[in-house]
Amino acid sequence: MAKRKPEDPPKGAPAWQATFADLMNLLLCFFVMLFAMSTVDVEKFEQLAASFTEAYSIFSGGAQSVGDGILISNGVSQLNELDDYMYQMGKQADVEETDDALEMLKEEQLKESESLAEIIEEILEEESLAAQVDVDFTSQYVSLTLNGALLFDSGSADLKEESKPVLDKIGEILKKYGKSIIEIEGHTDNVPISTAKYKNNNELSSARALTVFEYLVDNADLDPAMVKHSGRGEYVPIADNSTPEGRAQNRRVEIKIYHTLSTY
Repeated sequence: MAKRKPEDPPKGAPAWQATFADLMNLLLCFFVMLFAMSTVDVEKFEQLAASFTEAYSIFSGGAQSVGDGILISNGVSQLNELDDYMYQMGKQADVEETDDALEMLKEEQLKESESLAEIIEEILEEESLAAQVDVDFTSQYVSLTLNGALLFDSGSADLKEESKPVLDKIGEILKKYGKSIIEIEGHTDNVPISTAKYKNNNELSSARALTVFEYLVDNADLDPAMVKHSGRGEYVPIADNSTPEGRAQNRRVEIKIYHTLSTY
């Protein structure tokens, strides 16, 4: 019995391919339609933007969108202003904290100076020197002021013999604070001076400060590295130079004792 021959495949593309091609065409038409519908009508959009501007002031200054409009620029500007504000507030807080700390330090320094001045005044009272030595203080130091007439003759930088016992007792006080900076200043009145030894008040005041410095270092066993001396001439008066009494007060030697809290 003869065998059946296999049938030839149908001519042309398979049926499923035609269906698939139709589906792709429909999808293409659908997306083209969507794209066409998304085209912006410029005139209508401008009318819409104008209505928002009038009602809510959203787009001002000619802005057409958020990306190139005032919203972004205002946002950036406000962020910058906020950053500056926060920086200034932080800086102000730092300054206020620093001011508070400095004020507290100054108060502690004044208390330290006052305490030291009271101790020195008690010692001077015990040594019967209160009438010859004036005591004053600042936040940085306690000063002992000796009248120039007590220490020197007019126009001279040589110590009077009667002044040495006074300096000896002051030296005993200074020895108690030998670890502190001690500064010796010479001062004069404003009457011009010109001698063979000193041509002006600057030289005279410097020589007097040096004389007191050398005497105290030699006799009170002070560390020279901790003691300074300078001549201030007539430039730091404490009284009126137009009267004899004022000039007498200005002719002086000041000894400043800087305490442990001093920022000198």
